This record gives sequence, structure tokens and C-alpha cells, in this order.
Amino acid sequence: MNKSFGKLPSGERLERIRKSSNYRNGSFQNLTPTQMLAEGASYPKMLVDFFSKGIGREPVDVLPSVKTDLKSLAPDKTSIVWFGHSSYFIKLNGKNILIDPVFSERASPFQFIGKKAYPVQTPYTLDDFPEQLDLVILTHDHYDHLDYHTILRLHPRVKAFCTSLGVGSHLEYWGVNRSKISEFDWWESTMLEGGIEITAAPSRHFSGRLFKRNQTLWSSFVLKTNTVKIYAGGDSGYDTAFAEIGRRLGPFDIALLECGQYNTLWPNIHMMPEEVAQAARDLNTRVFMPVHWGKFTLALHPWKDPIERTTAAAARFGVDVTTPMIGEPVVLGEILPKKKWWENIR
Repeated sequence: MNKSFGKLPSGERLERIRKSSNYRNGSFQNLTPTQMLAEGASYPKMLVDFFSKGIGREPVDVLPSVKTDLKSLAPDKTSIVWFGHSSYFIKLNGKNILIDPVFSERASPFQFIGKKAYPVQTPYTLDDFPEQLDLVILTHDHYDHLDYHTILRLHPRVKAFCTSLGVGSHLEYWGVNRSKISEFDWWESTMLEGGIEITAAPSRHFSGRLFKRNQTLWSSFVLKTNTVKIYAGGDSGYDTAFAEIGRRLGPFDIALLECGQYNTLWPNIHMMPEEVAQAARDLNTRVFMPVHWGKFTLALHPWKDPIERTTAAAARFGVDVTTPMIGEPVVLGEILPKKKWWENIR
């Protein structure tokens, strides 16, 4: 079997999973009852629609970007650099943190199947990162968040992996030393090196890399220091969990929230753009950054529709939003890019 499919949890890891209050009837469950598809939707029709051309679903132009020297970011500042979709680098308390790194050409188990990543003016590779990465956070095990080829190249340089309960099974199968892996159930926390506390929080989604779903957990994560709180949302449909996270773990200095790959056919597992602005308000965050767009076409909407609708909703809701180009640093307290750089891109 293709190793990129990963490996389902077993042994001690599976025993821990079975003790989780979020694991019932043989699979992980969302806090809110969640139907994967809307009434009347079907997978065959979705596949036909997905592989049809559509209008504006992928950019014609090369996307502009900024080539930031990731190896020389100021250690005393909190910087975030986005690479498209849900991959971003964070400099926090002098530590190098990478979230959901996907640097393959396709978000797919096979690099000859699936839509290619959008062309970027100055693309990033794993060679652009510091030689040592202190932490890699993996929110869940979908291919657009957990990439076999990226992990294979990256893991010898990584001191620690933090991920959702069960996802460590994939990592171990791919050669990551078990001692490097910490897995979290919702609301579990630990203190990392450098005075950084990490907490896993709920999200409304699902998991699975082959046929059997929901055998590993999906999460959002909170990073907290003495001075900064960051919410990394992963993938999630909208529900009351955002308000609960805001009450228990907020307020936040910045929230990284998915705004793309939505459709009325699957309204419960990804947010509509207007719901993203509401989630930001629920979280009680000073500013939010829309992610999960700008790299892969995984839904039926035009490629720039997510950011256009999300920023319009943020203005109506009175929520501050930052919209960096790929590679353009966001520096908390100093630089919050707001240029609508996508407007003239075809």
C-alpha cells in the first residue's frame, strides 16, 4: 500500500483513543451533531462538479508574493508568515514553529492526481526554513494539512511534533521518533520549551486519509506566552465552540481562520465566509487572518471568492482583519498588512 495513506492507530495509542470522551461508537464525534453532506447532496455529483472547469476557480495569473528571510526573523518579535492554504511559519518567543506544512505540488496521496498548487512569483521550499524547527503543529490528518512527502523531508530537523489524538500513528509509520510526538485530546495542554503553552481545542470537522473516517481527532490549537495568545483554527464548520474557546482561552491577539473550500453541499464542515467573521468575533480576537485559500482548488467557488466575501463580512461585523500576500510577514503590534492584493489578479 502507498505509504502516504498513513497508518490507523493501534495498540496503546488506540487504547488511549477509546478512553476519550470524544470517541464514541467506534469513531471520534463532533460536539455538535454534524452531517457531512446537506440533504440531497451526493458524492458522485460532487465529483462531476469538482472536475468540471467552472468559472475562475483557479487564477490565470501568477500570484504575487514576498520572499522573506525566514532564518533571520527577529527573535524578540512575534511574526507569522503564510505560504498559502493553511501552512504558516510562526516566530514566537524566539522559537521556530511551523503549522500544517504542505510543500508538495498537490494535496493528494499521489503526486500525479489532483489539482496543482497555484503558481507563485517567489515560491518557498523547505530549504528556506531555519535548520532547526522547534515545533511542528498538525491540526488533523487530511492531505491538505498533513503531507507525507513534506514530513519525510522535514522530520529530522524537527525537535517536537504536537498534533491531535491518533495522528501520531501516521508520523511514526513515516519514521518520526515516537519520543518527538505529543498528541492531544480537546482541552488538553502542556508547557513547551521557551515558555510556550499549547492547548488543543475543539473544531467541527472530520478526519481520514483512505476509507475509514474519524479514527483520528481534528483540532484547533492555542499558543500562549506571557504576552501573546494565538489561535490556529485548522478546519472547522461554524458552531458554538468558537464562543466557548473565546471564553475559556481568549482573548486572542490573532486568530488564523479558514475561509475557503466551502459549499452549500457541505455546510457543516467548513465555514461560509460570513461565518468566519462571526467566529472571529466569538473568539474575542484583536485581528484575524483568513487562511485555507490561495493555493489549492478543493471546492467549487472562484479562487478569490473566499477572501472577498470574508473581508466584506469583517467590515460589516466591525472585526479587524489582516490580509498578507504569500510570504509577507505579519508582525504582531507592528505590521498587519491590509492591502487587497488579489483584486487585480485574474
